[in-house]
Amino acid sequence: MTTGRTEALLWLAQRASAAVLALCVVVHLATIMLAVRGGLSGAEILGRTRGSLAWALFYAVFVLAVAVHAPIGLRAIARETLGWRGVTLEAATGAVALALAWAGWRAVAGLVLA
Repeated sequence: MTTGRTEALLWLAQRASAAVLALCVVVHLATIMLAVRGGLSGAEILGRTRGSLAWALFYAVFVLAVAVHAPIGLRAIARETLGWRGVTLEAATGAVALALAWAGWRAVAGLVLA
């Protein structure tokens, strides 16, 4: 069973991750729009991001924010609409967080570090 303190920390983590996500989405979309308007192809964009520590860090932060934000939201939806509670809910949302982090960091490695 979760305590009031745990719920407050989850609430804070979701709001903080939402702020990070908002900034990351704006930077990501603006960069893509500027690059495409500048006539760059997808291959040229990838060529410019490969080996860039700055882009690797940016997208790692983006992935971390998603891996925090989405499972907390799914947890709230499952609790409110399905009445799901307890250890199985916490395990399921923890598994979602790990899966998102793993998939995201693999994508970062493929996009930037390859």
